Amino acid sequence: MNRTKVIYLTMLIALGACLTLSDLATEVVSSAAQSDGAEKQAAGSSVANQQPVNASRAAREEKTLQDARRQQLAEKEASLAAKELELKKLSARLESQIKSLEESKKQLDDALKAQLEAQKKQQDEKIVKMVKLFKTMRSEQAAKMIDTLKEDTALSLLSRLDTKTVAKLAPFLNQPRVVKWVTQNLQER
Repeated sequence: MNRTKVIYLTMLIALGACLTLSDLATEVVSSAAQSDGAEKQAAGSSVANQQPVNASRAAREEKTLQDARRQQLAEKEASLAAKELELKKLSARLESQIKSLEESKKQLDDALKAQLEAQKKQQDEKIVKMVKLFKTMRSEQAAKMIDTLKEDTALSLLSRLDTKTVAKLAPFLNQPRVVKWVTQNLQER
């Protein structure tokens, strides 16, 4: 702009205008002021025009960002819902497996209990047979056989025999074993 003014001034002087230098200076200053005002006004109007454009652009960008965030949140919610559904399915499957295992365990425990009861019943039947056998045997033979048994088995057998039979066997049995059997019976009462 200043260059244009200088050229303009030079042209006026070169043409030999009648104006005095002071008139020319005031004219240049006033035209410069006018051109500056016009430039400022044009710049102001362009800034004013740009502000609404920038404001609407910023609003659009903000809306776009918010939409993107909403979309991300919706995707995360959908993902979480899917995972939650999957966890519920897994939980239900685990619960059914646990229930199945508990039923299997109960069946196994019942079978084991029945087997133990059967074994105990067989053992009791065997012991009853042995008691009958020792009752029918002669006292000396029965005492010899009882003395050959393990101590726990012999004491258990003596406990199963009636008192009359034990009284017949006692003189022929190992005396420390008889004393131990008597001591156990006295302690139980």
